[in-house]
Amino acid sequence: MSNFEKNGGYFIDGVPYMDCKITGDPVRNVSVETKSVIGSRALHGILSKKFPEQSKPAYQPTGRPAGWHWMKEFVDKDGTVYHMGKEQPKLKGTLPPTKVKPPKKPTKRRTQEEILLARDAEKKAELKKAMKKQKDFLNHKFGD
Repeated sequence: MSNFEKNGGYFIDGVPYMDCKITGDPVRNVSVETKSVIGSRALHGILSKKFPEQSKPAYQPTGRPAGWHWMKEFVDKDGTVYHMGKEQPKLKGTLPPTKVKPPKKPTKRRTQEEILLARDAEKKAELKKAMKKQKDFLNHKFGD
C-alpha cells in the first residue's frame, strides 16, 4: 500500500482522488504526494469567516454640485475657495458662495400612440375646415 493510499487517497479510472478533510467531498486530480486536501466549498467557507465581506459605506452627498471640481473657481457654503478642485486656504472667506443652478430637466418624449393621436386630431381639424368651406360655398357665403 502506497503512502498516498495510507493518507486516504484512492484512484478511480486512474485519476487520483482524496476526500476533503472538512466536508468529506471527493477532490479530483490531486497529486500522489498529497497528505490531505481542502475542497473549494470548504475553503470558501473558511475564507469568508476570516475575511468577512465589508459593505461599502453608503454615498454621502457633499452638497456641492456635480462637476464642482472642474469649475475654474468654486466657493463652498462655508467660504472655502477651490480653483479647479484644489483648495485655496489663503482665500477662505474672501468670496461669496457660488450660486448653483439646478440642472435642466430633459423634456419628456412623446410615445408613438401620442404622436398618432396628435396627427389624427390635425387631420380631423383640416377636414372640418374643408367641410365648412364647402358648406359656405354652397350657401353662397364667399369671404364673409
